[in-house]
Amino acid sequence: MYIKYIKTIIDFVVSGLIIVLLLPVFLVLVIWLLIANNGKVFFIQKRPGKNEKIFKILKFKTMNDKRDINGLLLSDAERLTKIGIFIRKTSLDEIPQLFNVIKGDMSLIGPRPLLPEYLPLYNDFQKQRHNVKPGITGWAQVNGRNAISWSQKFEYDVWYVQNRSFILDLKIIIKTIQKVVKRDGINSANTATTEAFDGKC
Repeated sequence: MYIKYIKTIIDFVVSGLIIVLLLPVFLVLVIWLLIANNGKVFFIQKRPGKNEKIFKILKFKTMNDKRDINGLLLSDAERLTKIGIFIRKTSLDEIPQLFNVIKGDMSLIGPRPLLPEYLPLYNDFQKQRHNVKPGITGWAQVNGRNAISWSQKFEYDVWYVQNRSFILDLKIIIKTIQKVVKRDGINSANTATTEAFDGKC
C-alpha cells in the first residue's frame, strides 16, 4: 500500500509544502544566480528515471560557462562559482528537483539519477536501481554520498530498492537532514564533480 500509493501522495504533498516554505530562499537564490551566471539560473540535464525513461532534471546552476582561448569549456573546478560553492555545501542546488517530484519524474527518496551514458555500463544487479523512481536523496547519500566508491553506491541503491518501506524512508529523511547540517560527504570546494563511472566495478 505504501509503495504503490501512499509514497506518491507524500512525495506530492511534502514537495509542495517545502516549495511554499522555501519560496523566499528560492527567490533570493534566483536573483543571486541571475547576477553570478549572466542570467542563467538553472542547470537542466537529461537523466534516466524509473524503467530507464529519460527526463530532464532541474538544479540550480553552480558553474559558469567560461571557456579557454580555443573555445573549450574550462574544467568544472575552474567554472564553479563562489555562490555555487555555497549552494553545493548547503545542498540548496537540489531545491528545484522538488518540481521534478511534483511532475512525477522523481521521488523524495530513491537512488540518485545518474547520467544516460552510464546505462549501457550497468550489469544486471546495478540495473535494479532503475526499478523505482530516482530520488533527491537516498540510502547511498546518507551512507557516504560522494565519499564512497561506485560499487558501494550501487550496493546501497539496490538494497534500498529491495527493502523499501515507510520506516526506511523516514530514517533516510532524518539522516539526510543530519548530513546537510553537518555538510558531511559533500564535494570539497575545489572538486565540482565525482569521478565518472566506467563500468568496471
